[in-house]
Amino acid sequence: MTATTLRDAVALTDRPTRPSALSTTLTFGWRALLKIKHVPEQLFDVLVSPVIFTLMFTYLFGGALAGSTQAYVQFLLPGILVQTILFVTIYTGYTLNNDISKGVFDRFRSLPIWRPSPVVGALLGDTVRYTIASVITIALGLLLGFRPEGGPAGVVLGVLLLLVFAFALSWTFIILGLLVRSPNAVMGISMLVLMPLTFASNVFVDPATMPSGLRAFVEVNPVTHLVTAERSLMAGSPDTSAILWVLVASVVLTAVLGPIAMRIYRTKT
Repeated sequence: MTATTLRDAVALTDRPTRPSALSTTLTFGWRALLKIKHVPEQLFDVLVSPVIFTLMFTYLFGGALAGSTQAYVQFLLPGILVQTILFVTIYTGYTLNNDISKGVFDRFRSLPIWRPSPVVGALLGDTVRYTIASVITIALGLLLGFRPEGGPAGVVLGVLLLLVFAFALSWTFIILGLLVRSPNAVMGISMLVLMPLTFASNVFVDPATMPSGLRAFVEVNPVTHLVTAERSLMAGSPDTSAILWVLVASVVLTAVLGPIAMRIYRTKT
């Protein structure tokens, strides 16, 4: 077989159609899920963290603050759900930085695809992780005595609202993952940011019991607004102002941080 014949045999007569933005985004989302399949250790934070947080804080504070664990879990569970998901969002930046350090994203940027699809697809894959963590936390709460007066509809709406905010917040950690040098640095900086926001909030206690200076910070803390919205939906009495605040904050975070993250992604060497 001559070289010309061989070239003719493998030559393409028509140029392949460029994949759409949706198809490439879904492909990268599926890649994120396949990474979990092949490296199941990535699910450790999703499967174990909700159980540890819920059990530890329910039995640590329940009797002292509410008189019984069953009474306290009614107050705690929406807040611990928020805390759990916010901590899970850190791994968005962690895994991105890990891919960058291995040179994987340099290959993605050379492909003829919609530029944001590797990042947006990873976010979609992480949304599945957030959903799993939410289901585990709520299921454990029900076993401990949590009874949402809003019923299944209130719980589902609360989880959906939390997923929207988590998706928007993840852009923060994507930017961090693009800027810092190592995955461990992403984890350390992210924890320094989230720990004060989650613990100095209304997740564990009513802000009315706090000193005035701390209460002033708690009342403007974004986590407090999110927890208030979650509690109101699960209690069957939606707090419109808190829910609207979360939705507006999610839109603003995505609109501002998304383009910044993609600009850094395109120019990063």
